[in-house]
Amino acid sequence: MQASLKEIIKQAFEITSQDFMALVEKVTQCLSEEKGKVGNLCIRGKLVKVKPFGEALVIGDLHGDLESLIDILQQSNFLQRLDQSSNALMFFLGDYGDRGTYSTEVYYTVLKLKLLHPTQIILMRGNHEGPEDLKPSPHDLPLKLQARFGERGGEVYARLRELFSQLYTVTLVEESCLMIHGGLPAHAASLEDLACAHATHPETSFLEEMLWSDPNEMAEVCSSPRGAGILFSENITKRMLEMFGVNFLIRGHESCPEGFKFDHGGKVLTLFSRKGPPYFNKRGAYLDLELSERFVNSKQLIKKVHRF
Repeated sequence: MQASLKEIIKQAFEITSQDFMALVEKVTQCLSEEKGKVGNLCIRGKLVKVKPFGEALVIGDLHGDLESLIDILQQSNFLQRLDQSSNALMFFLGDYGDRGTYSTEVYYTVLKLKLLHPTQIILMRGNHEGPEDLKPSPHDLPLKLQARFGERGGEVYARLRELFSQLYTVTLVEESCLMIHGGLPAHAASLEDLACAHATHPETSFLEEMLWSDPNEMAEVCSSPRGAGILFSENITKRMLEMFGVNFLIRGHESCPEGFKFDHGGKVLTLFSRKGPPYFNKRGAYLDLELSERFVNSKQLIKKVHRF
């Protein structure tokens, strides 16, 4: 790597508003240019398609928890593995900021890693990076940026919002799994519906459901207590997984006392990679696996889930 993790974290605490915005703009430009074949990825719209080989680290919601991000990167030794193999991929499932002390520093670290490994870091969109009409509450990122950068905070936030619109909304590991921040859109009829959900919003509810929805045990679908998205049933999960030729869904979005949980008989795995207030979960978790390994159910991943 061009910089060690220790150096990156040091930079995160020292960065000026001007340099932070320059970093955001570089990553935004990088993402906007990612089309077709990019390294070992195939990109169409906001869909990332991945062949089932190589190793992968999957990180769920961070919400400004820099300590957990550092723990994950150190425990997994994955930065070194990125250097050693172009087949190593790191997936972030979204929700980088809000509700944590170090939102700015988490964004800086993740974006810096993307610039250092542009074809190996996949940045996905969470509901806390959603469109203007679907802002979460509380959404304290603007206040954090103002506290950090003073009168330039609003300008920094505007740059980050431009970045949000470039983040990916779905990853498909062929013959294996889907990765989406929230959930499966109940009425999607094709992979194109997911890949282009950003372009059809708000005329369709696909993007909203992908960022906001949660699995639940019910007959079909119902409204979500979150005020956006839906609660989707195992029937929806089965139908969507069969449509896309995969076996399970990996998602974030929900806090879990142990850092992860299974739903719909193991067809859904939720990862939550931060801990502490305001969620008060005892553990955070991430996933470290070989993509070439065949799993027919996410419960078979239990030995690949690492808690901290």
